[in-house]
Amino acid sequence: MPSPGVSFLARLTLRVLSIPIALGIGAHYASRRAGVAVPAWATALLTLASLPLYVAYRVMRRDARHRREAAAMGARLAPMVNGKRIGNTDLLTMMVHNRKFGYPGDGIVELMDAEGPVVNMQVLWIDTIITVWPEHIKHVLATDFNNYVKGTRFQYGMDSVLGTGVFNSDGEMWKFHRAMTRPFFSRDRVSHFDIFDHHADAVIAIMKERIRGGFSIDFQDMIGRFTMDSATEFLFGLSVDSLKANIPYAHNVAFPPPQSSAAGAQTANTFIEAFNESMQIIAEREHLGHIWPLFEIFEDKSAAPMKVVSAFLDPIIAAAVERKRVAQAVGTEKNDTEGETLLDELLNSTSDPKVLKDETLNILLAGRDTTMHVMTMVIYFLSMYPDVCAKLRGEVLTHVGPTRRPTFDDIKDMKYLRAVINESMRLYPSVPFNVRESVSATTWPSPDPKEKPIYIPAGSKIPYSVFLMHRRPDLWGPDAEEFSPERFLDERLKKYLLTNSFQFLPFNAGPRICLGQQFAYNEMSFMLIRLLQSFSAFTLDEDAFAPEARPPAEWATAPGRKGIDKFRPKLHLTMYVSDGMWLKIEEAVNVEVEG
Repeated sequence: MPSPGVSFLARLTLRVLSIPIALGIGAHYASRRAGVAVPAWATALLTLASLPLYVAYRVMRRDARHRREAAAMGARLAPMVNGKRIGNTDLLTMMVHNRKFGYPGDGIVELMDAEGPVVNMQVLWIDTIITVWPEHIKHVLATDFNNYVKGTRFQYGMDSVLGTGVFNSDGEMWKFHRAMTRPFFSRDRVSHFDIFDHHADAVIAIMKERIRGGFSIDFQDMIGRFTMDSATEFLFGLSVDSLKANIPYAHNVAFPPPQSSAAGAQTANTFIEAFNESMQIIAEREHLGHIWPLFEIFEDKSAAPMKVVSAFLDPIIAAAVERKRVAQAVGTEKNDTEGETLLDELLNSTSDPKVLKDETLNILLAGRDTTMHVMTMVIYFLSMYPDVCAKLRGEVLTHVGPTRRPTFDDIKDMKYLRAVINESMRLYPSVPFNVRESVSATTWPSPDPKEKPIYIPAGSKIPYSVFLMHRRPDLWGPDAEEFSPERFLDERLKKYLLTNSFQFLPFNAGPRICLGQQFAYNEMSFMLIRLLQSFSAFTLDEDAFAPEARPPAEWATAPGRKGIDKFRPKLHLTMYVSDGMWLKIEEAVNVEVEG
């Protein structure tokens, strides 16, 4: 199979170069018939010269059509960002650089400060209309849902990892995947805490061992292992057991205790690294846009890490399919689905191994990465705001006590815990940027009611950012960049959030709203309660962060959380912390967690 880059160049030749080449060949033979000797090199030069003219003609013709359509709809074009290079390639370069070295939203914030909450960057002549306006996002996710899809451009970049799973499909395929997973996320399942408890005990035991040894803890790594092990056990009935693998020490530990050299002690780490790498690769593809294959001329970069991921998933899926086949053949298939894994649930809809693998990978991404990030942010904020930590721990001890396992009803009654989680997701949502593609030309209401609606061409790329929307002072008040869980409990809730529910979207909205929303709240709440039963305080260990993972000195003078926070946020499909979240943790006195 040819590499993505080779395939891309072949398609480009057919779609863009075919007409100039045909014109060049036609002109060459026409000159010969007319008896004019034109050298082949001159014909080739003419053909190459005609290419930019042909591209310019197509762009101008399209832009003229857009102006006519906008006028016919009584609308105006979105404010255009004009870069300094042809095709706004300087903007693309800026965004790629900021994604690697900057803070989330760098570059976009400045553009929107100048032009307003919606702008068209039109990178490489593709309309790229970015918005942080709640009413626009509501149109995309709910009101005009059918007119906005993931689209073939997005799906092509994600296909080698996410396949046709629920996060990478549209139309009937999306409905099929959605219907497969919906039955599993019922209340009786999401409130079943046995698996959480088992893995929470393992996390707490490891953390206590590190504390007693005088070491800092990478909380992001620890909680990522918790969510990975919990997610794989829920999905497959078989955990990847990453909590039993070697756990890293901080870079500044000169002589870390020896760890196991057995192959099994590294197997889970290899799986996690491959999973993370595959997500990073497809995220970079999306950020580069439709030209990403040019960066994979010689190979599909996702092939190697996905080989590792598949080595874990494929045998599990094959065994489950075979069990289902045998059970059906001998008539022993269970009618009662209580206690089944998500994979068993999916097998009620299909036995196609590829479809099963695609969907489980999509759910694994959601079940592991998003929850890991939110819990990392919660503990980070507890380390930065000790008064919040003390208040939350007080609620835990009042409602649950120092050792009892929390129940669904306990979690439901703990209002401050939910507020802390919500505030953490507001400031650092797991999916800070998302994207759709418009199917048909339409209009959006103007943020300024005095101006005409905004025209949205068919086939436009529509990125939207809940990260930036969640921090807008006009939507959240003058303290929008401050960490204040009380905003979800006091008069600010009614004044700001209840006026427009689409300005707080940590779990998406509309028909694609996260099916596992309550599952995630329960998992996060359960684990946080267990942590606060066992540990009384958290302190950021800035020395344990690798130098390249610390915020640059110049960030300290930046407004908002960019100038406040002590870690470096990074992105693939979801947000994470560069080099982990290193903490010193204080063990609670005379508290033992029940087994």
